[in-house]
Amino acid sequence: MSKPADLPNDIEALKALLAASEDRNLRKQDRIDQLEKLVADFKRALFGARSEKADPEQFELALEDIETAMAAVHAEDDAVDPPASRPTKPRNTNRGSFPKHLLRIEEVITPDSMTCGCGAERHMIGEDTSERLDIIPAQFRVIVTRRPKYACRSCTNGVVQAPAPARLIPGGMPTEATVAHVLVSKYADHLPLYRQAQIYSRQGIDLDRSTLAGWVGKAAYELRPVFDALMADLKSSTKLFMDETRAPVLDPGKRKTKTGYFWALARDDRAWCGAAPPGVAFTYAPGRSGQYADDILKGFSGILQVDGYAGYNRLLKRADDNVVLAYCWAHARRKLHEVAQSGTAPIAEDGLKQIAALYLIEKDIRGLAPEVRLAARQDQSAPLIVAFEEWLTTNRARLSAKAPLGEALKYIAKYWDGLCLFLTDGRIEMDSNAVERTIRPIALNRKNALFAGHDAGAQNWAAIASLIETCKLNGIEPHGYLSGVLKAIAGGHKQTDINQLLPWNYVNPV
Repeated sequence: MSKPADLPNDIEALKALLAASEDRNLRKQDRIDQLEKLVADFKRALFGARSEKADPEQFELALEDIETAMAAVHAEDDAVDPPASRPTKPRNTNRGSFPKHLLRIEEVITPDSMTCGCGAERHMIGEDTSERLDIIPAQFRVIVTRRPKYACRSCTNGVVQAPAPARLIPGGMPTEATVAHVLVSKYADHLPLYRQAQIYSRQGIDLDRSTLAGWVGKAAYELRPVFDALMADLKSSTKLFMDETRAPVLDPGKRKTKTGYFWALARDDRAWCGAAPPGVAFTYAPGRSGQYADDILKGFSGILQVDGYAGYNRLLKRADDNVVLAYCWAHARRKLHEVAQSGTAPIAEDGLKQIAALYLIEKDIRGLAPEVRLAARQDQSAPLIVAFEEWLTTNRARLSAKAPLGEALKYIAKYWDGLCLFLTDGRIEMDSNAVERTIRPIALNRKNALFAGHDAGAQNWAAIASLIETCKLNGIEPHGYLSGVLKAIAGGHKQTDINQLLPWNYVNPV
C-alpha cells in the first residue's frame, strides 16, 4: 500500500493508480473465489455422500491444488504490499535442515568496499549463513570406454589388450545405473515406459518403449534370484503379515483386462525390537483363491497376521497345523466406523471408543521388548477385552443379524479368537497395517499404468517392486542399491553368495 506522501499529484496518474489497484483487487477476489471452490470440493469429497466421495489417494491432489492456489494469492499480496512494510505473522514453512551428505557449494558475498569511512580497513567480526536447496536437472552423459592394444617391438609374441568389462546388456547402450533409473522410475515413481521415453526425447535421446522394455525384462530376469532369496529369508521368520490387492492384467485374446492379484508377504519386527530387518515380497497370482496363499507360504510355519478374508482359512487345514492366524483390529474397527458414519449409531460409537482405548495402550508400548509388551497387555488390555466381549455378546443378542450393525458385530465375533491373539504374544500387532502400507505403491502404480500387459509383466512388476519397497523399509536409496546389484550380477556374482545382494546386506551401492 502506497503512503499518502508517495502518491502522485497528477489527477490522471492518480486515476491510473486507482484503476490498477481495483484491477488487483478483482484478480485477488477471483483467486479467493477459486480457493473457496477448491475447499468446498475438497470437503464434499471428504465428507459428502458416498457417491460424491473421492478415492483417498485423490485427496493429495486436491490438497496440492489448494496449497498452490494459496501460494499464488500470497505471492500477489507480497508483490503489492511487501512484507517489510507491514507486520506479519511468520508463515509455516519447511525449515528443516538439509541432509549432511548433500554437496555444499559455498558462495561468499562481500561488501563492495572493505574500507571504512574513517579510512581504516574493516575486519570480519562474524557472519550470517543461510542454506537453500538447489537442483541440477537430470543430466545424461556418455561413458566412453577405450581399450588400447599393445604390442612388443622386439618380438612377435602377440597383442595385449585388457578384456572388455562385463555388462548387464552385452553390446547395449545403457550402463547398469541407467537400467536402475528406468526400474525406479517405473516401479517406485510410477512413470510408465512410454512417458520415460518422452522425457528422454526432450534431451535428444531417441529411445522407444520397446527398447526400455527390453532393459526392464533383462533386469527382471537377472534380479529374480535376489527376489527368491528375499522370499526365502522372509519365510524363515516365525511372524509375518499377508495381504492381497487387485492387479488388472490385459487379456489380449479377449481384448479386455482380467483381474489378477498381488499377494504381499511382509515382515516388520520393529514394533517389538526384533533383530530381523523389515522386508516385503510380492507375488502375482491370477486369482484370489486361498490356494495361492498356501502355495506362497510353503515352508513357512508360525504366526500370520491377516485381514478377515476367508481364503486364508485354507492355511488352517494343513496337515501339520503349523500356521496360526492373527486377525486385524483395524478391519473390525472399520466395520463399526462404516455404521457410525451412516447416521446416529450410539452402539457403534461406543465400540469405537473401546477399540480406541486399546490402541492408546499399543501406542505407549510400541518399540518395547516382546515381554514388556505382553506384560502391559495382560495388565491393561486384557480387562478391556473382557469388557468388550461382554458388550459384544449383549448387543448381538439385542440386534438383528441382518442389520448393518448386526453384521459388523457378527464379523467381530467370527474372528474373535484371532483378534485376541495379541494378548498371548508380545510380537503380534493389533492390526495388519504394516503390510497394507507396503501395498499402497502397488495401487499408485496401478492407477498410473492402468494395468499390466500380461501375466509375465505382472510377475516382473511384483519381483522388482519387492526389492524397491524392501529398500525403502530399510532406509536404503533404491537407485543406488539396484545400480550396485546389477553391476555385481553383470560382473559374475556367485549364486551361492546371493544373500549378500539382499538390500540389508548389500553395503557397496554405486
